Amino acid sequence: MRFAKRHFATVATSVAMSLPLSLAGPFSLAAPLAHAETPVNQLSQSEQRSGWKMLFDGKTTDGWRNYKKDKVSDGWKIEDGALVRSKKGAGDIITKDKYGSFELSLEYKISEAGNSGVMFHVAETDGPPWHTGPEIQVQDNVDGHDPQKAGWLYQLYKPSAPSWSKDQSVVDSTRPAGQWNQLYIRIAKNDCEVCMNGVRYFRFKLGNKDWKERVAASKFAKLADFGSLGEGYICLQDHNDLVSYRNIKVREIADDGSVPQPIDGKLGMSSNLAFPNLKWDQWEAVDDSGKIRDLRLLELTFANDDSNRLYAASQYGAIWSFDNQADVSDSKLVLDLRGKVHDWKRSGANEQGLLGLAMHPDFKNTRHFYVYYSHPSESKSVLSRFTMSKDNPLVADPASELVLMEIDQPYQNHNGGSIEFGPDGFLYVSLGDGGDRNDPHGNGQNLATLLGSILRIDVDHPADGKNYGIPADNPFVDVKDARPEIFAYGMRNPWRIAFDPKTGDLWAGDVGQELWEEVDVITKGGNYGWSTREGSHAFGNRSASENASDPIEPVWEYDHQIGKSITGGRVYRNSRLPQLDGRYIYADYVTGSVWALTFDPATKTVIRNEQIIPDSVAVLAFGQDAAGEVYVLTNSTRGECIYRFDGAAAGSEAAKK
Repeated sequence: MRFAKRHFATVATSVAMSLPLSLAGPFSLAAPLAHAETPVNQLSQSEQRSGWKMLFDGKTTDGWRNYKKDKVSDGWKIEDGALVRSKKGAGDIITKDKYGSFELSLEYKISEAGNSGVMFHVAETDGPPWHTGPEIQVQDNVDGHDPQKAGWLYQLYKPSAPSWSKDQSVVDSTRPAGQWNQLYIRIAKNDCEVCMNGVRYFRFKLGNKDWKERVAASKFAKLADFGSLGEGYICLQDHNDLVSYRNIKVREIADDGSVPQPIDGKLGMSSNLAFPNLKWDQWEAVDDSGKIRDLRLLELTFANDDSNRLYAASQYGAIWSFDNQADVSDSKLVLDLRGKVHDWKRSGANEQGLLGLAMHPDFKNTRHFYVYYSHPSESKSVLSRFTMSKDNPLVADPASELVLMEIDQPYQNHNGGSIEFGPDGFLYVSLGDGGDRNDPHGNGQNLATLLGSILRIDVDHPADGKNYGIPADNPFVDVKDARPEIFAYGMRNPWRIAFDPKTGDLWAGDVGQELWEEVDVITKGGNYGWSTREGSHAFGNRSASENASDPIEPVWEYDHQIGKSITGGRVYRNSRLPQLDGRYIYADYVTGSVWALTFDPATKTVIRNEQIIPDSVAVLAFGQDAAGEVYVLTNSTRGECIYRFDGAAAGSEAAKK
C-alpha cells in the first residue's frame, strides 16, 4: 500500500517513544515519552492562563496568619513542600485576603484517625471560625471518629449521585490516611460545588430555601452570621491532629460567573460555509412523522484515490460523497444505514449512532471503507467493512457488510467511535470506558477489556478466526491477560482522534467527568490515566491494575469553568491560512469555544493556545481533506453543517445557524 508506507518512519518513532524498554519490541532503543509534569506547588500552563493563583508556595507561610493573629504560629511547619499542622496549640490559620466567589483546589494528607477541615467565608468575630464559616470536613474516613465524613459539608450536605446514574449509592472517593487527597471547592452566587479526588460530591446554593432549611436543622441554627456573609477568609482548621496541605490554589470568579480564558491571543478569524450550495441526496429535514430531523455530521474525510471527493457521515446513519469544490451542489448517497444504526434521537442515546468512518488507504484498488456504529437493539458497538458497488462506483453495496468486531457496551454513553487509518496502514479504533460515571467497572485501567482504549488492528491480514489481524508489534501482544488489540489505554471517552498528516502523530481529545478536559498525543503502550486520574489530576481511590504503567500527562488540559466537553480536532496542514498551519484545532462543544494549540514536540510543551473565532459554535467534530484543510462540522436543520475558517471575522456564519 503506497499510502501506508508514506509516513512509516515517522509513526514508528512516535509510537515507540512511550513504551517501557521491555515492551518496545523492534523500537527498543527509543526512550519513553514523558510529557512535562507540573511540579508541586506550581501552576500548570492552563492554570496560569486562566486566572489561578497559588496560596502557598511550598517555602513560606506568606499569605496566611492565625485566626485573630498577625502571623502563623510555630505549630505550623513547612516540611517537604507541605504546610503541616505539627504540634499542639498550632491554631486555625486563615488567608490574609478575603474571598467572595472563588474556586479553591488543594491537596491534604491526614494522619491515622486524624481530623481537620477547610472553611470559607470566615469572619473574625467573638467566636471560633466555624461560627461564621461553613466547613468541608477533612478526616481519616477509616479510623476517624466523626460521623461526618471527609468532603461532606459539615451537617449540611453529603455525596449524592446524579439522577441519571444507575449507581445511587453514597460514594466515598477518599484515599487512605497517609496518602494525598485532592479537594476542590467552588463557591459562587448561583452554584456551589465540592469534589473529592475529582468526583463530584454535591452542589448547593448559599442562602436558598434548601440551604436555610438544612442550617435550621443543624447545630449552626442559632448562629446569625453562619454562611450568610457573602465573603470572608479561607480557613484551615487545627483539630489537634497531624495534617498536611499543599498545592493550595485559588481562582476568583467574576460577578457574571466568568473566569479568564486560557489563551495567549485571539486570531479574530471567521467560520463560513465551505460548500454553500451543497444539497444532501435523499435527505429531508422533516421525518415521516412530521418532526424536524436535524443533520449531525460526525466525520468528513477523503479517499486516497485521486478523485478529489469527500465523504461525510451523519450520526443517524447516512454516508454521502461529493466533489471537493467550493461551488459543488450535488452529493451522492453512498450508504443508508438507518434502521441498522441506533437512533441517536432516542432517550439517552445522544452518544450513539453512526460514530466513525474511515476509507481504506488503498481505496482506489480495494474499494473498502469502514464504519463504527451502535447496534439498534443490542447493547454493543459494531465495527464493519463495506465495499463499493461493482455496478456503480459512487455507491456502496449494502449487502457487502463484513463485521470485524462487536464490542459489548454496558451503558449508552462513552461509546467513543472515532476510527482512523494510521500512516502505518493499520486501523485505529477509539473506545470509551463503557459509560455511566466514575468508571464503575474499572475498565480504564484494565488491559483485559477493550473498553477505555485505543485499538490498533490489521484489516488486510485476518488471522486466528477473526476478520482482522493483530499487528505483531502491538504493545501488549505478549502481556498475560491483556487484549492484544490495545495500542493505548486509560481513556474515558475519546471524542475524536486524528493523525497529523505531516508528522504521523496521533492526537486525541478525551472528555472528562467533573473537572478537566484533556488533549493527548497518543503513543504506543501509553497509559493516559483514567480512571485513577482525570487529566493530570487525582481521580477517585481505585488502585491501578498490576500491569499498568505510570500515566502519561496530557499535553494540554482545561477546567470545567472554561468548557465541559472537548471536541478533539485535527492538525491544520494547509498554506491557505499560515496562522493555523501546524496548529492542533480543537473545541469545546458546550461553551462553543474554538482554539488553536501550538505544541513543541521536542519539549512536549504547549507554546501557545489561541482563540480562533470570537463566536460560540457547537462543534461536533472536525474533518480534513487531502490537502490538509480542516473543516468544522456542526448540527443543522438546514443541512448547513460544514464550515471552514477564513481570515477576517466579519461575522461567522456557523455561529448564526
